[in-house]
Amino acid sequence: MARSRSQFVCQQCQASFSKWAGRCENCGAWNSLVEQVAATPGNSAVARGGARGRALKTVTLDQATAAAESARLSTGIADLDEVLGGGLLPGGVVLMAGQPGIGKSTLLAQVSGFVARQHRVLYVSGEESISQVKMRVMRLGSADSTDLQLAASSSAEDIAASVQAGHYDLVVVDSVQTLSLADISSAPGSVSQITNASNVIIRAAKAAHTATVLVGHVTKEGSIAGPKVLEHLVDVVLQFEGDRYGGFRVVRAQKNRYGSTSEAAIFEMNEDGLRIVANPSASLLAERQNLDGSIVLATMEGARPLLVEIQALVNPTTFGYPKRTASGFDLNRLNVLIAVLEKRTKLSLADKDIYLNVVGGLRLSDPAADLAVAMAIASASAGRKLSDDAVVFGEVGLGGEVRSVQGWHSRIKEAKKLGFTYAIAPHIHKDPFIRGVSSLRQALIDYLQ
Repeated sequence: MARSRSQFVCQQCQASFSKWAGRCENCGAWNSLVEQVAATPGNSAVARGGARGRALKTVTLDQATAAAESARLSTGIADLDEVLGGGLLPGGVVLMAGQPGIGKSTLLAQVSGFVARQHRVLYVSGEESISQVKMRVMRLGSADSTDLQLAASSSAEDIAASVQAGHYDLVVVDSVQTLSLADISSAPGSVSQITNASNVIIRAAKAAHTATVLVGHVTKEGSIAGPKVLEHLVDVVLQFEGDRYGGFRVVRAQKNRYGSTSEAAIFEMNEDGLRIVANPSASLLAERQNLDGSIVLATMEGARPLLVEIQALVNPTTFGYPKRTASGFDLNRLNVLIAVLEKRTKLSLADKDIYLNVVGGLRLSDPAADLAVAMAIASASAGRKLSDDAVVFGEVGLGGEVRSVQGWHSRIKEAKKLGFTYAIAPHIHKDPFIRGVSSLRQALIDYLQ
């Protein structure tokens, strides 16, 4: 009998190699090669699969139960329910990703404790012992959650069997990077283990009609650790962002099959756990000092208007190459705005170190932040302050023009609520509250002279 020939297949791009390597030569993924037995001629996986396939069981459109008709489970946090599209859907799988220490386990312990007051909940931890999970749940005030079941395991087979046999309404698995399958020889956290272990649990959750939350970590670059296919397998992807050492934390949906991706929930951490910030704009501006380089931006966090302070510091460089640093703002976009300032306004920044900070630990992705960032840099460079009564928003093009933005009605409504008297914004938006500008140069001349 001929000996079976093995090959190493990349779990990301499916490229095959005769020898194992730490990095796939085709797609560049690390630790993605898994040994597989090569199929013999005439006995391929396609041929075998076609031979043992069975006819599908079908239902008509009237017989099928729509996902929207299923009663959702409330998390006990109204803003988080809005992000999820109305709550946790039975049979739906949610992936919550965030950097270590951001508060994922704390938030899910709060949610589990609330849901367990009326439904059966299983909390499985692969990183902590049962006693550690109990201490967290007790600290968060969920001691009366009698239907909360705790388990410590990293076996995907055991978790899937528990989901199917336990008749749970909610299952939380913390975290997906610790899961493993006995049939796969690679270490937990590898691409093959994460993909296959998650698949096993997701299939069990769908079959048992159980709402499931998988916890995932992120890389240093901010992307979800593990294979990209994991995001395709789940129904909802939640991104937990913010500063782990202080400030606000934001939960937003990057993907949602059952709801909108435009909502966001803003939390702050205290001794009782994570709590929703009732008025984040007022909290962010409470300690503001109107100095040069300080600009108030009217931005949007999902569908919610938010006022946040942008701070800039400009110093002469002591080295040959100027330093640019940004906290809470894209560094590449900052470099573009600096180039526009130098080209279109003749502001000399080539020999200046520039530091930019978004107060509160927030991370901005709103294009309307361009005008506020550019004016903050110009203000810090010239040593001139903007009026206390002004908020700023607008997108800046490469020609220095100020372009229109979405949701400007909500932005000025939030500014009026907090006592601001006018907004420096694109001239195309017609409102008595807005002092329109058509270019970045005009904004600097009119308001920073």
